[in-house]
Amino acid sequence: MDKHDSPPPECPVARGLAAVGDAWSMLILRDAHRGLTRFDQFRRNLGIAPTMLTKRLAALTQDGLLARRLYSERPPREEYVLTEAGRDFLPVLMLLGAWARRHRGGGLARFVDAETGAEIEPVAIDAVTGVPLGGRPIRMRAPDGA
Repeated sequence: MDKHDSPPPECPVARGLAAVGDAWSMLILRDAHRGLTRFDQFRRNLGIAPTMLTKRLAALTQDGLLARRLYSERPPREEYVLTEAGRDFLPVLMLLGAWARRHRGGGLARFVDAETGAEIEPVAIDAVTGVPLGGRPIRMRAPDGA
């Protein structure tokens, strides 16, 4: 087996997918970024079975992308709010959406700035070189100290 056939065990893509690698989790995060916070809002908007939603919300909370917050004491009710890690996931969702618009057909919604109404065209840029990602070959190397 060639050393390039499988990702290294410290692969950041594999670790990220372990936290949010299913479609329901990504759609929950999408809706959380749109302002949804409550179980019934997610269930109604996604059409997801309550048992599946319970599992996905628990996993996203355990993985630190969502946090539970009490919004009613009587009766006790909790909502789900984005954490810093959850907020940091928005560019991933936007890039996935931009990829889908380019490669999965027309008729898809567009991202627009909520304040100006201007269309947003997500791109990924290497912060060190300023070069757009995807135009040059990449490779992975072991983390420092490994």
